[in-house]
Amino acid sequence: MRGSFRLPADVTTDADPNLTLKPLGELAELAQVIQALHPVADVREAAADLFGFAWKETRGGELFVELVRGEPVATYPVELYGVFARAGLRHPGVEDLVGATTSLRRWRVAREDHTRTLNVLNAERRIGLPPHADFGAVLAHTGLGLRPEPWALDRKAAYGITHDVFHATDWGRAPGRLPAPLAGYLRLWLPAWTESWAEERLWDLVGEFLAVSACLPEAPYDPAAWRRFAAARTADGAVPETGDPPRDASPGEAFTACYHSTLVAAFAATLARAAGHPETPESEATP
Repeated sequence: MRGSFRLPADVTTDADPNLTLKPLGELAELAQVIQALHPVADVREAAADLFGFAWKETRGGELFVELVRGEPVATYPVELYGVFARAGLRHPGVEDLVGATTSLRRWRVAREDHTRTLNVLNAERRIGLPPHADFGAVLAHTGLGLRPEPWALDRKAAYGITHDVFHATDWGRAPGRLPAPLAGYLRLWLPAWTESWAEERLWDLVGEFLAVSACLPEAPYDPAAWRRFAAARTADGAVPETGDPPRDASPGEAFTACYHSTLVAAFAATLARAAGHPETPESEATP
């Protein structure tokens, strides 16, 4: 499956970033968390290898020079570069460019999606750039920060809440950054949400909720939810985003249907084990 993460030659021109850059960035983000937090040395080593592969695909960061030059005020090159910068992998040309582009007044124009703004602020922190907004103030206006009525949560809002948590906690590395009132809200409603989405067989979202649970103080653990989630895995350890994996799918179709939820499974299992739940089922589907 690793080959499916390789970037095509036209990645900076005609290729769809949602099918190229996004998967590679997600691989890098979650592999780095697993490398840092997983208690098993062999798993950490495998994750480190995947992270190194992802950096190599960016040609040592040269890719980000091209992306920033092509779209100076786009946030995604900065967000992706921040994943590697956090691990100490930097490129002088990128540093010079983003230092200039993020100082523009245009960069500080408010974005409609507060959750996305949290990710941009996280990237600025990782790279060492001045934050363009106050993190706490932005968090307060997200779906999580407003603590909406739990019954009103639709699929899009649910993903927004999980990512609010991931950005606030630096993908589970710093759970203490999550304000206590928000942690309390999540602790109260996560079990019902997880059960509801499991009934719908939305495994990708179930995995994200299990990861969020592992980010909370004293990390509540739901063995029944984990067993149900683990049962969704295929024989090779892949986890479909929804329902069952597609039958008679091409390699590309199978990758698209399973890659993100499989990464999430490994990520959630790592956070749960790091929080002290050794009985958590391992994801056997390292890409």
